[in-house]
Amino acid sequence: MGGKITYVFLATVLVLVFGVVGMEGVLLLLTGEPAAMAMGAVAFLMPCVGGWFLWKNTSFARRANRLAAELEAEGGLPADELRRTRGGRIDRDSADEVFALRKAETEESPEDWRCWFRLAVAYHDARDTPRARKAMQRAIALHAGRPVSA
Repeated sequence: MGGKITYVFLATVLVLVFGVVGMEGVLLLLTGEPAAMAMGAVAFLMPCVGGWFLWKNTSFARRANRLAAELEAEGGLPADELRRTRGGRIDRDSADEVFALRKAETEESPEDWRCWFRLAVAYHDARDTPRARKAMQRAIALHAGRPVSA
């Protein structure tokens, strides 16, 4: 729950910053000076791009959380079978072992979103965030019944 509160707090602060930057962009556009107007146009567009990025990430997190809740209700969430260091970090060799199991499971059932979800968790545990995100996006698309490219 702490992670969600932090996310909402930071997203709110970011939206407020977007508002300030956008207002400054409008003020620069109204000056009439070419250089200031160019900076104002950029300052006005930055919150639009940032807002789109925030929306996409929030939507992704919500869809992934829905899949996690559904998988939990089915009793299919992966058990935490990872060894940890004394400091609580995941042991790299342990993460690699679990990853190999999840990868084999996914190769056997490539159209099962549950396998892709568990593979995404294994990628995350192995500290491969880009691949974890791609695997989760594939799980979301399979769950929604959307076509997925190889």
